[in-house]
Amino acid sequence: MALNGQKIAVLMESDFYEPEILYYQRRFAEEGAEVHFLTRLWGGDRLVFRGHEHRMPFEVTESFEELDEYGLKEYAALIVPSGIVADRLRYTEKVDQLPPAAVLLRRAFADPAIVKGIICHGMWLAAPIPAVIRGRRAVVHNNLLGDLRNMGGIYVDQDVVVDEDLVTARTGNHCHLFARQIIEELTKRSSRRHAALS
Repeated sequence: MALNGQKIAVLMESDFYEPEILYYQRRFAEEGAEVHFLTRLWGGDRLVFRGHEHRMPFEVTESFEELDEYGLKEYAALIVPSGIVADRLRYTEKVDQLPPAAVLLRRAFADPAIVKGIICHGMWLAAPIPAVIRGRRAVVHNNLLGDLRNMGGIYVDQDVVVDEDLVTARTGNHCHLFARQIIEELTKRSSRRHAALS
């Protein structure tokens, strides 16, 4: 399996797009990857979120706030999904501090070994940290064109765009193309590592 032993993190909150999340849960596992859904647990041990379309419940038991430098490096990819997930995750109770999820995303961007996947409205999470997008080629939902340009991103009118360690996709309905591209990127990286070791 192409991604055997690799770990993929998917950020979660309420108003997620159910078909997308269910697709990631199965498609990445099909390639041998461990899929971990991470959120801000607010001191608890679990939260149940509801989907945007059908109010489907989805339980999350892993917190991204507990990820130290070494824990984050265990992930081959970090995905910010579509729906309203990113908007909910960019809440901060202290207006002079970055949202914890944006801090995590900034840490991931500082490590080019981690593939960053941002789809549809997921780009909202990068708004508090525009420097990570400035000068990068990307696609977003049409509603976020102004946001991307205000961050200094370069809009590319394609369903999926790859800019080195950043993979972006237009809408949640493009999750299959987005996932395929992430699988391809992780497979290429894995092949290069194996070639370097042999």
